[in-house]
Amino acid sequence: MNRNTFRSSGSVFAIGAAYALTGLALIPLGLVLIFTISKGLPPVLHPEFFLNVERPVGVPGAGIQHAIVGTVIMVGIASLFAIPLGVLGGIFLSEYGTHRWAEVVRLGCDVLIGTPSIALGLFAYAFFVLPFHHFSAFSGAMALAVLMLPIVMRTTESAVRLIPPGLRESGLALGLPRWRVSLQLIVPAATAGVITGALLSVARAAGETAPLLFTAFGNQFLKFDPTSSMNALPLVVYHDALQPYKELQDQAWGAALVLIVLVLIINLASRYVLRRQLRLVGQV
Repeated sequence: MNRNTFRSSGSVFAIGAAYALTGLALIPLGLVLIFTISKGLPPVLHPEFFLNVERPVGVPGAGIQHAIVGTVIMVGIASLFAIPLGVLGGIFLSEYGTHRWAEVVRLGCDVLIGTPSIALGLFAYAFFVLPFHHFSAFSGAMALAVLMLPIVMRTTESAVRLIPPGLRESGLALGLPRWRVSLQLIVPAATAGVITGALLSVARAAGETAPLLFTAFGNQFLKFDPTSSMNALPLVVYHDALQPYKELQDQAWGAALVLIVLVLIINLASRYVLRRQLRLVGQV
């Protein structure tokens, strides 16, 4: 066997092994999706599942409208706080990486990313629940914001670092201050990466349960006031799945399916934005 044949056989073997291991890794994911769809699809097919709120056991027509509204409100408030701060922090880490505070901020982001979400929930409970003596959607949003902030910051830093140095140097050569170069030239060029990081952080926050157990607590009624307790899709899954009643268990499976579809849509949107930006860059 000559050297070229050996290399070709090794390449085919490596590609086959990669495909086989990828398929093996996808088996648990496929089983989870199939099981969730088979259990959660029957309640989801009924329109009242999305239009009604929780009802007592035995009363037909229960839904998760209150949980959907609560999830949207809390994740929306968290995004208003975390995404702008995260983008600015990521720009700081990328543009002023040699600053003495940059390493401290970067280390703090890495620690927060690895911190269990239940610990972040305890932090929000101590700072936003205990002083006011009641649970609220706002405290839940703050817990989710702390969870989202390091993700947005690190993904923004990575996206900005991928921009060619020539763009930055050209702006500085024209006499623009560094902050204007960062905001008017670098950030627009890294928009796809920034948006992708923001959407991934939103998907992560939408599926978190532990922080909301200590902050939003849950509510069986439809609420729009962020200063009151609210329900969310992860809380519905957590509470109803532990109940001995089949109606509540079905409702938990339906909420889990809705949550999976929501996270899938957000991830697909992030990939679409990234591919569209790369396609536009390739046409320039």
